[in-house]
Amino acid sequence: MSVTTRAGSATEGQLTFADLDADTTDDPHGFSDRALFDTTLVVVDLETTGSNHHDDRITEIGAVKIRGGEVVGEFATLVDPGRAIPPQIVTLTGITEMMVSAAPPIEQVLPAFIEFARGSILVAHNARFDMGFLRQNAMRLDLGWPFTLSLCTVTMARRILSRDEAPTVRLSALADLFDVSVRPTHRALDDARATVEVFHHLLERVGNQGVHSVGELTDYLPRANPRLRAKRHLADGLPARPGVYLFRGPAGEVLYVGTAVDLRRRVRSYFTGADPRRRIGEMVALAERIDHVECSHALEAAVRELRLIDAHTPAYNRRSTQPRRGWWITLTAERFPRLKIACTPTPDSIGPIGNRTTAATVADALAAAAGLRSCTTRLGARSLHWCTSDSPVGRCHAASAQPQTLPDYLPRVIAVRAAMLGQSDELLGILDTRLGELADSRLFETAARHRDRLAVTIEALARCQRLGSLCTIAELVVARPDARGGWHFAVIRHGRLAAAGGARRGVSPMPVVDALVASAETVIPDDGPLAGASPEEAALIYRWITEPDARIVDCSAPLTLPTGSAERRIGWVTTARAARETPPTLSRLRS
Repeated sequence: MSVTTRAGSATEGQLTFADLDADTTDDPHGFSDRALFDTTLVVVDLETTGSNHHDDRITEIGAVKIRGGEVVGEFATLVDPGRAIPPQIVTLTGITEMMVSAAPPIEQVLPAFIEFARGSILVAHNARFDMGFLRQNAMRLDLGWPFTLSLCTVTMARRILSRDEAPTVRLSALADLFDVSVRPTHRALDDARATVEVFHHLLERVGNQGVHSVGELTDYLPRANPRLRAKRHLADGLPARPGVYLFRGPAGEVLYVGTAVDLRRRVRSYFTGADPRRRIGEMVALAERIDHVECSHALEAAVRELRLIDAHTPAYNRRSTQPRRGWWITLTAERFPRLKIACTPTPDSIGPIGNRTTAATVADALAAAAGLRSCTTRLGARSLHWCTSDSPVGRCHAASAQPQTLPDYLPRVIAVRAAMLGQSDELLGILDTRLGELADSRLFETAARHRDRLAVTIEALARCQRLGSLCTIAELVVARPDARGGWHFAVIRHGRLAAAGGARRGVSPMPVVDALVASAETVIPDDGPLAGASPEEAALIYRWITEPDARIVDCSAPLTLPTGSAERRIGWVTTARAARETPPTLSRLRS
């Protein structure tokens, strides 16, 4: 355990916006009238074995005490959690069981931290998380909790910064925005130091708006109005479990659907006023009751959320405005087929692609590489296609000096279909070669446009082929470890979640798997490109089953990608994205 006290200037940095803790309404220390410059604050960060403050444990505490813009002390220690640290947490934080084996337990650390921070205001990035763990451990150890006020830099950032300036308020994103000197590393003291800089930058943003005291800052931040607080009883009885919640209006209509790792904690947050979105406040004001569905794990919750939104199209879910969003690239059934963009797929389609312009770019790139026609002339039953090559601007990709017969044209259709299905990446190779020729000719602006178009094409094809491969499998059973030594299971049939469950630590997993498979939903595939599965659901499932800790328990067919899949060129895309900032390096993109 390390505690240091010193004087020195706090490094300038970015900080997001502060929030009065949701359950705090009194001010026994008289903080409200104190100038922020004269107030002692302790910026704290925790590392833990998981996200549930009831079941998980603290593995590290880092804190920085500041006053008047200067750092006056630091507190840092590893904590022995008394249990195994999940592999994914070790990967994230770098804190191993060996590192904490000789560390003091929380029974020794927490009293020392309380004394270090006594008489100050606590500040944290996502204060609800850190305060939840600290308070829960103080309660478990029968320690008094002397801190009545806390500030949250996440709330501050959402209030002070525009969404254009800060699309996300993760600490790493804010550190990049403000270019702080100490970078977040998922280690407690480093993250606390980064938060100090972010906090100072956020205060700078509101100083010219007359926010100089603690009270002025908490008044400036969103706080729950009495109408919202009066509805907190709607969250009574909700379990501290993962699941889906549904806000319902006066007529029982579904207003909003959301998912949560902890239903009780997430739903209660709607009544604190911490969410700055006006429409969410309006939704909560209309709500008369809250229904919920408990789920075995996060994947089941996310899938149920998608299905409920699709079924109810809630007025306050943004996704409901475009429940069938996405565009498909389709080979037409004409005598001389071409690629077109459609809202609905056919068996000869790939997609969906979220942006129509992107879909058109991919279709044009494939057509250009194969020499597939891009004209929209109605050919009917004609046995020839002939677009002249006189005009190089906007000409048909199948333009030629001589009329083309169907036997001349069909190999191009076969090449495009093979590229779409991942059977061959020959067309991508042609586009790559063209890029090299442009770079060699020093036509860098044209090459840059071609590079970006090729990168978008590879990404779109790779994604569609990944999902298509998943959706062809009749049954796939995947397991992932939970945070408490047990297992989460998912039974997937043709890209859809057919059953979900789990086995606690000490319970034999295979009987649970057998029961899940026996009771799983029957899925009848159709002849579409994703066998009828929802693209969003299939994408959620694919991400879940391809995490490093996932294990395939059983499958009716192997999860494989075609030999010519665009996935083979994803590394090229990474290089292309980096080269986008440095055009002279275009020549290095040649394969």
